[in-house]
Amino acid sequence: MWLNTKTRTEKDPHRERPAQRKTRTEKDPHRERPAQRKTRTEKDPHRETEAQQQFENESPSLTATPAQATPGCSCPTDARLLCPSQNMGNLLKVLTCTDLEQEPNFFLDFENAQPTDAEREVWEQVDAVLRDAKGILDELQAYNGAGQEIREAIQNPTDEALQEQAWAAVVPLVWKLKKFYEFSQRLEAALHSLLGALTSETYDDPTQHLEREQALAKQFAEILHFTLRFDELKMTNPAIQNDFSYYRRTLSRMRINNVPAEGENEVNNELANRISLFYADATPMLKTMSDGTTKFVSENKNLPIENTTDVLSTMASVCKVMLETPEYRSRFSSDETVSFCLRVMVGVIILYDYVHPVGAFAKSSKIDMKGCIKVLREQPPNSVEGLLNALRYTTKHLNDESTNKTIKSMLQ
Repeated sequence: MWLNTKTRTEKDPHRERPAQRKTRTEKDPHRERPAQRKTRTEKDPHRETEAQQQFENESPSLTATPAQATPGCSCPTDARLLCPSQNMGNLLKVLTCTDLEQEPNFFLDFENAQPTDAEREVWEQVDAVLRDAKGILDELQAYNGAGQEIREAIQNPTDEALQEQAWAAVVPLVWKLKKFYEFSQRLEAALHSLLGALTSETYDDPTQHLEREQALAKQFAEILHFTLRFDELKMTNPAIQNDFSYYRRTLSRMRINNVPAEGENEVNNELANRISLFYADATPMLKTMSDGTTKFVSENKNLPIENTTDVLSTMASVCKVMLETPEYRSRFSSDETVSFCLRVMVGVIILYDYVHPVGAFAKSSKIDMKGCIKVLREQPPNSVEGLLNALRYTTKHLNDESTNKTIKSMLQ
């Protein structure tokens, strides 16, 4: 016989009912109420008084009148009441003033700066090199190459007349390429002279160097302007490498066949190797200047590396400030000076990125990369695309993991 089991709804009258649990809203009158905590807005008058007394004792100048505020502070009148005296340290100054880490704020006259007596010796050495710079750029811009003659000679290898025509067309062009390469060596030497003057102990900091030695700063800028312009022209002219490659192949065949070659004494094998390496780089002049700056630092071990990197970062900041400040920019006599200033800014950024141990894009960099890129982005796109590409493809540290993602996205 089956026993009937109780359903869940049936109650057992003999089963003891458990004690009812207290709900969250029910209070135990016998439980002692804990002391109420102070809220954030409630103040301990005793603690406040002690802290205020200690702060006033340590910071007497916070109660200074406007007449007692720090001289030369650029803060508004109300903020000057809080501007500390020198004996308080720099922490509060960072919070209340903006002139501690202020960017260099002076006009660097790229158009009219003339050398002082102290600058003249170095200036004349560099000027002798820079006088040839425009001619080099003009020749490079007019460089057409010997592509047609080379193609015909390659397509008709047994036609001696075409071989001679191609060789006759290539040889004078190779002499030009040799001239450009040799000028890069002269320019590197001039760069060393300028860096030696601008990083010396004559003045306390790079801002003073650039402000008081404006003629040398202008020459430094002219070297960077030439460098980027040369590389822009080279990158758009594939005939340069094609001509030199054909020259070397033909010269090698002539030597095997004991055929005397016109121009062989002009470009011997060792020099040809160096020239070939020079033009193999996408930006040969910039690489020469970057290597030259690194070499200057390594050869002057008694000179702190900061002397060099600070000159570069200060120059970048000066260019940025002049470009983004209407008062300064209005003093440029032409749009060419604006382009000049943009090229110089990019040039010193690239040099800084090569010379500084962590580069221009690191958080510790003294160059405001976001600000510099913003200035470039504000120009007509066609006029700065080459400069943006220089930052994208010729810098050393842009793709480091430590580079800020915002900076990377700004250059995309």
